[in-house]
Amino acid sequence: MARIIAVANQKGGVGKTTTAVNLAAALAAAKRKVLLVDLDPQGNATMASGVNKRDIKASGCEVLLEEVETAAAIVPTDAHYDLLPGNGDLTAAELKLMDALAREHRLKEVLAKVSASYHTILIDCPPSLNLLTLNALTAADGVLIPVQCEYFALEGLSSLLETVKAVRHRLNPTLEIEGLLRTMYDVRNNLGNEVSAQLTQHFGDKVLRSIIPRNVRLAEAPSHGQPIHLYDRSSRGAIAYIGLAGEVIRRERGLPPRAGHAEALDDIEPPLHGDSGPTLKAPAANHQE
Repeated sequence: MARIIAVANQKGGVGKTTTAVNLAAALAAAKRKVLLVDLDPQGNATMASGVNKRDIKASGCEVLLEEVETAAAIVPTDAHYDLLPGNGDLTAAELKLMDALAREHRLKEVLAKVSASYHTILIDCPPSLNLLTLNALTAADGVLIPVQCEYFALEGLSSLLETVKAVRHRLNPTLEIEGLLRTMYDVRNNLGNEVSAQLTQHFGDKVLRSIIPRNVRLAEAPSHGQPIHLYDRSSRGAIAYIGLAGEVIRRERGLPPRAGHAEALDDIEPPLHGDSGPTLKAPAANHQE
């Protein structure tokens, strides 16, 4: 059975779709059978995979509404991972599922039909805590949270972690935090360094060792409909996602990337301004060379 990982953060612009697409490509390059599920109505993961969201015959919408079998909607990509494409029809699917029985379990049920064919299933979630995201968290074994290293890095993180806890207690007792992934990181940026240090101090082993740098080639790749592994495999962005894939595989095999006991889910709380947790403050000078 595949390990299912939801890539989620209700804050937009943190590299969520970039992470889902490029991690899928990096895992596929490591000879893993990977399925990427585009659960975002914007369909960005679909387009970044080289599939035109306007031309697809069936999407996640039809699969969730049980109008099409899961396997029939899956398409191959040039990066050697499979894709369950998404587009604006997913918004209609969400509305129609509102009155359905066991609506939170629909994605789990449809993925169970193809799970045996893959090592890893990645779900690109919408940048909001809606029914689609709830479906992803209910179906997932773990949730990977991209966090941009900027002043408002923890914006929305509190709500997401509370949602994860609620899902674990009510719908999916085995759901884990796969890790917090620092994205768009620039070592020359003082504020980015401070945010990174605060995240590591507060969340400990839940912060992944892998760091995704701010990289022009990584930003260009989606416009060419290619993961960075195909667009420029020698770029810093490509190397970073290969490292992330290795870390994900090691964790899956029970080999944590760093020593120490991981925190229990119920013990993870985001630092709040004015609370006992650390407060993120911008340094006096924030120079970027």
